[in-house]
Amino acid sequence: MTSISADSQLSSSQFNHSQKWYLPTFSPEHGVYIILIISFLIGVISAQQWTWATTLAFICVFCGFQAERPLVLQIKQRKSWKPRFLLWGSVYGGIAVAIAIWFLWQSQDVLPLLLIYAGVAVALIIDLISVWYRQQKSIPNELVTFTALCLSTPLVYTVTTGTISQLMIALWILNTLFFSTTIFTMKLRKRKTASIIPGLVFHGVATIIVFILGLTGWLTPLTASAFMVALLKFALILWRKNWYCTTKIKQVAIVETVSSLIFSAVVILSICN
Repeated sequence: MTSISADSQLSSSQFNHSQKWYLPTFSPEHGVYIILIISFLIGVISAQQWTWATTLAFICVFCGFQAERPLVLQIKQRKSWKPRFLLWGSVYGGIAVAIAIWFLWQSQDVLPLLLIYAGVAVALIIDLISVWYRQQKSIPNELVTFTALCLSTPLVYTVTTGTISQLMIALWILNTLFFSTTIFTMKLRKRKTASIIPGLVFHGVATIIVFILGLTGWLTPLTASAFMVALLKFALILWRKNWYCTTKIKQVAIVETVSSLIFSAVVILSICN
């Protein structure tokens, strides 16, 4: 689903396990877990409280993310149907949808939730179509996917507080821009996508957007400054490009994880002040 982890294919052992329909599926995309957790925590800290709705939101986000993998694996099968993928796609998806409907039923203002749900649904459809045409790792699809993942910030805030705010929209944009930079740094490790031009363009456009959010008051200067972490990371990668492109994926994961933690720390501290 994302570029943070290396591409993976079904091995023969995984294929055999897929015959055991009762075995649950779990996404191996560790980078996405980091995005979800950080985006979720930023929403929780912004709400400044943890309620039963917050817990349900966490379950909804987790199950919604897990529902994508069995659907993708089933589509990759093309013509054969795998009970395990259908079962767990339905289980995860059913739980996420049930909680989402419950939030709508409890909410006095359903419009923010409907917009969030619509964004997630559109992203999932685009992702599944991309999988069918073997374009799942394309930059446009990954940008759409990261945008949807970061919707966990306004979702948890909305269901916890019962409202939405201008800050939540700005934080969603900030999170999306920051985590999307990983798409372009990871592309540098592949010979076919090793050009630095797309990364330079995206970082430039993203910087302008964050600057505007800070200039208009949607983000405080300190919160907006968190994006500097992405710029410093990109500069460091360009400086050590040969190392970055040839080192083990574990080292790359450390770089991405540390930068994400620093980013989240700056955002959280700025929110708490």
